Amino acid sequence: MVAPLYTTASGLLFHAGKILVVTIGLPARGKTHISRALERYLRWMGIKTQVVSLGDYRRKNLGGAQKLPPDYFTLVGEKSAETVALRKKISDGCEQLIWDFFEHGGQVVIYDANNGTRAARQALAEKFDKAGIHVVMLESLCDNKEIIEANIRSVKISSPDYKGWDPDKAVQDYYSRIRDHEKYYETLEETTWPFIRILNVGEKIILNNIQGYVQSRIVFFLMNIHNKFRTIYFARSGQSLIEHSYKADSDLSPAGWEYAEKLKDFVLERRAKSLEHRGLDPTGRKLVIWTSTRRRAYHTAWPFVTSVSHASSSSMSHPPPGIASAEVRSEYLSASPDTMTFPESSSSPTPTEEHPQPQLPLNIKVVEKPQMLEINPGIWDGLSPEQAKKYYSEDWDRFAKDPYSFRAPRAESYHDLSVRLEPILIELEREQEDLLIIGHASVIRCLLAYLIGLPASEIPAIEIARGDLLEVVPASYGVHSHAFHFWDGPGRRGDGDQTDVRDVNNFYENYAESTKGKRKTVVEESGGIDVDVNREARDAEVDLLPDEEGFARRVPGPISVEETAV
Repeated sequence: MVAPLYTTASGLLFHAGKILVVTIGLPARGKTHISRALERYLRWMGIKTQVVSLGDYRRKNLGGAQKLPPDYFTLVGEKSAETVALRKKISDGCEQLIWDFFEHGGQVVIYDANNGTRAARQALAEKFDKAGIHVVMLESLCDNKEIIEANIRSVKISSPDYKGWDPDKAVQDYYSRIRDHEKYYETLEETTWPFIRILNVGEKIILNNIQGYVQSRIVFFLMNIHNKFRTIYFARSGQSLIEHSYKADSDLSPAGWEYAEKLKDFVLERRAKSLEHRGLDPTGRKLVIWTSTRRRAYHTAWPFVTSVSHASSSSMSHPPPGIASAEVRSEYLSASPDTMTFPESSSSPTPTEEHPQPQLPLNIKVVEKPQMLEINPGIWDGLSPEQAKKYYSEDWDRFAKDPYSFRAPRAESYHDLSVRLEPILIELEREQEDLLIIGHASVIRCLLAYLIGLPASEIPAIEIARGDLLEVVPASYGVHSHAFHFWDGPGRRGDGDQTDVRDVNNFYENYAESTKGKRKTVVEESGGIDVDVNREARDAEVDLLPDEEGFARRVPGPISVEETAV
């Protein structure tokens, strides 16, 4: 996180004051997607941020469109007294939510509504400006019909407004609602307030009078987002020969190579099913794989690019002969399919029918990222929890009280790791292809916490089990998250098998600290949700649904993706 570990006397960060971001735009222009993504990023920075959605507030208080007067969405001409009263009730209620959030210590509110007339947004801005709150206008324009159609079909017609409707009729009705809004909509042209104008969800951005660090960070983030469909997968790297040492950069163990092959098979199979379900061709989409520069991480990705075309997918449990070093491997992956050759060495046989030369798949790209190295344990390197308590009792007590912020001597805290990973978060937002992140548990904790909106204090408590594939699909209201169990073997915690456990001598990387108030959390669409899933459910797909309130229920214990689909 970029936020420092302190606040100003007012409780606000970066001396930026309070900020109201007012969204402007016709329906289905990506305002909700932008608002939720910005909320997630600002919260990651440590800034108390809240989205106030007029549509969500209206549905919560008045119900779906079927329960509204016929002229509620008709904005031209005279309206019935009932409609005028209802619209004013919803507008005033949203404004009160904004005031309440600011009065209780909030710093940034994103008001997600159309705000299509100059008079309405001018009156709103003046109210908050008089209270010393900075107002920033955020207009989302879109002239790409494909983006509009996709937004309507993926988000709008699945809302309670169109429950039970035929999808095509719901699309037609929503287009009529858009045409009605177009009659009165006034594009943002006034320069009274700072504004950000976005075309086609990031294709082009125009700025006016943006001031201060937080406003600049908002612009920086918005320059890197998009709303194209993609899936993000997370998986632990395979077991290495030396698991208990941070300094040792050892190769995969035999079980690690087996794990890597199983991971490849499961990811490609699961991804193909997911894309076919959405009517997409898996062969026409690229899969990007990110790993750290540790051998056990990028070696886990080898089966994706070294599979032999005529061999069975389970036959290669070891790397291709003659390319065991990191230097040679880098040359191997950077080569094109036409120029890629094995290096000459006494141990590398020439390609034969038994050992054919593999071809690099054109739709898979592997990228090593040094920022994704595991957390540095410092003086605790190689120690078990019992040893750390014995030899460094004072440090252990401080760590147990605040496992996120505490930094052991010569080590990194989870806060340090989060700061190191911030460039990765931005690249994560920019990436438009399907993405598989093969990483270390500590790194996956931070990235997953960002995507699903966990508080920083809960990052160390997320348990990431080797053998689970985490699937995250970004959506307009948050993310859809699932967990799949695909492998059991050395390096994964077993039930009753004492030889099949996590390496206790590398606890700082693998040990999820159990502290009071932690929750098993997943997020789907609008907020933190927690669902208890039986251990037997690990062997099947688990689809998670929000509770009635859309908020998480807290339960004690670590956040475990072994027992909870994330």
